[in-house]
Amino acid sequence: MIKAGRASLCAIIALCFFTSLWSQESADDSLPKVALVADNVGPRQIEELTSKSVPRDYAYAWKTMAEALEGNRPNLLGAYFTGFAKDNLVQRIADQKRTGIHTRYVDQGHKLEAIFYSPAGDAMQLRDRARLEIQIMDGSSVIHREQVNLQYLVLMTPGADRWLVRDLETTPEVHP
Repeated sequence: MIKAGRASLCAIIALCFFTSLWSQESADDSLPKVALVADNVGPRQIEELTSKSVPRDYAYAWKTMAEALEGNRPNLLGAYFTGFAKDNLVQRIADQKRTGIHTRYVDQGHKLEAIFYSPAGDAMQLRDRARLEIQIMDGSSVIHREQVNLQYLVLMTPGADRWLVRDLETTPEVHP
């Protein structure tokens, strides 16, 4: 009887473990794809942990930004945005509310290139080449839809437990 109880307990623990892995994988599936290239960054090299956390946190930033813009909910921005980036997005949401529209992003991925990583490790500048579908919505109706390739100049700084987007500026596409 005790052996059967232990076997059942082990089966329940294994089921919980695999369920939590599956739910984490499902949550991550909804994140935009972000690839980071840091071959030419300076003056400091990026540590292994940072090379994983920056693209992860940038993906979460884009996910929360898309949710905030689609729902006109500036309160969602605080987790991954600060400074100019947050201020600009809060203003954009206020403008959307005033006009009665909202924006939906269908994110098709980001190619991040690390340009600068400060010697103290307290700031990183990146170039993002993003592929997006931008939909302007009036209620549930799409009034404009556009496939775009955009380039952003991004400034990220470390927070207590994640990297935050401090500045996010659209820049002209430069072809080498």
